[in-house]
Amino acid sequence: MDLPTTLAGFPNAAPLDGLDRAWKWSPIPVLYFAGALTADGTRLLQTNQRGGHDEELARAVLAFAREHEEELTGGGRHITAVPGFSAAGHAFDAVAAAAPGVHGHHKAQDPALTAVTHVVFPAYATEVSGRESLAEAEARYQRMLRPAEIGREPVPFLKMSFDNPRTGVGSTNPGRALAYPRVLRREIPQLMGVPGGFVEFENRVGEVRRME
Repeated sequence: MDLPTTLAGFPNAAPLDGLDRAWKWSPIPVLYFAGALTADGTRLLQTNQRGGHDEELARAVLAFAREHEEELTGGGRHITAVPGFSAAGHAFDAVAAAAPGVHGHHKAQDPALTAVTHVVFPAYATEVSGRESLAEAEARYQRMLRPAEIGREPVPFLKMSFDNPRTGVGSTNPGRALAYPRVLRREIPQLMGVPGGFVEFENRVGEVRRME
């Protein structure tokens, strides 16, 4: 695939200033994309922004991703993150990458392009474990993290299971499943004075705690 020709043919495509072998494009006013080729020129590192737009942030994300290309795209992980990132005006402290099978971008128009594209986005180091299954990575990328929104708040990685006989509320899945931290904060106080009630939770490094 001739990636430079493909990228130059996107709607409103233009070179991304300040970064070699990189382009930006915008099919509609509320969607902004930018991409840079990997060192060998065979893959695309793409970043997406929706609503709010910050070209300097996009450039910083792509530059960082290119510097950490192997860490972000190697190892066969579905989603991964590298800490140490910073950008003026933003609190992000990492860059994350979603593999082709997770993000699905370009799938309808150009499946061959999907296969060589990793979507990279500004993130928080607490959000990604690197151990996510394909289904978990899809849930994180497509629903929980809102990676294209540059003003978003952190969504720390959390898996939990719980049961409260008093309220009749509990998890129905086998084992621990992805959850939002607000669910954990809500359920812990509900355990007071409830024999048999429990909350079990796991953080991004695999540490597990259980409260009864």
